[in-house]
Amino acid sequence: MSEFQTAAMGDEWGPVKVIQVRHPDGLTGILVIDNVAVGPAIGGLRIAPDVTAQECFRLARAMTLKNVSAGLRHGGGKSVIAADPAMPPADKERIIRIFAHALRNETDYIFGPDMGTDEGCMAWVHDEIGRAVGLPEEFGGIPLDELGATGWGVRHAAQVACEQQGIPLAGATVAVQGFGAVGYHSARFLAQAGAVLVAASDSGAAVINPAGIDVDALRRHKRETGALAAFPGARTATRDAILSVACDLWIPAARPDVIRAEHVDRFQGRIMVQGANIPVTGEAEQRLYDRGVLCVPDFIANAGGVICAALEYTGATRTTAFAAIEER
Repeated sequence: MSEFQTAAMGDEWGPVKVIQVRHPDGLTGILVIDNVAVGPAIGGLRIAPDVTAQECFRLARAMTLKNVSAGLRHGGGKSVIAADPAMPPADKERIIRIFAHALRNETDYIFGPDMGTDEGCMAWVHDEIGRAVGLPEEFGGIPLDELGATGWGVRHAAQVACEQQGIPLAGATVAVQGFGAVGYHSARFLAQAGAVLVAASDSGAAVINPAGIDVDALRRHKRETGALAAFPGARTATRDAILSVACDLWIPAARPDVIRAEHVDRFQGRIMVQGANIPVTGEAEQRLYDRGVLCVPDFIANAGGVICAALEYTGATRTTAFAAIEER
């Protein structure tokens, strides 16, 4: 049985539909509509060279849990394209438009941004089929990555978790794995609340300073050099050194399954707030729990983005959306 067939089997909750899209231009993509019991599914379009059908299925299920936990009248879905997200913009626009057009009749699915896509990509989808969220402001949207809607949610989930564990957020130490849009904005909002970033990593290296790292200075360094390594305000270490950083809040904001069972013995965080989607394997999560580490799951911690997207779809403003994220 193929991976595609295995993913399509599902369980009593879904998926309700799995569609594979192929095109002579070299496009290979998958849409998984997991569940539409409370309304049409919202879920991001992910572009990555190694994305799989099984990953798409798991991400779609996470969206179902996320949307219902956030009280949204939407089910969960996800779409993926197996390609390099750093391809030339003209090529990226072409494959996204082809993919969206192929799914133009799937009205139970609303596209949103995810890894490898942004508000510009959603503008192409909207232009093709009129069914996308996370649009640029000039299209009436609320640009999720630019404003940091997901990071805003992570910040408030972290606050609740700290309160539950008796840890003051002001002064809490933070390590962030993956310093992209979610990682940066999570660190930024937490720093504004008085927390201290002590470590961050990207695909090439980790930078560590127990005394604290200036979040915006680190972002400028990454934009100027293309990497976190050699940031003058911290010690540069191997990428996986982030796993061993002692901290109050440890935020994975990178790829799926980056925390596996073999990493648990090295882990020194007190609370894990999952900014990425499915960043921890089930076995690793169980072992962390057994060690007394509080894990705030992805479908709770990073729901800020989809809350914002769902409210955008109804015409809400940024102010309304961010207030709803904080409250929920």
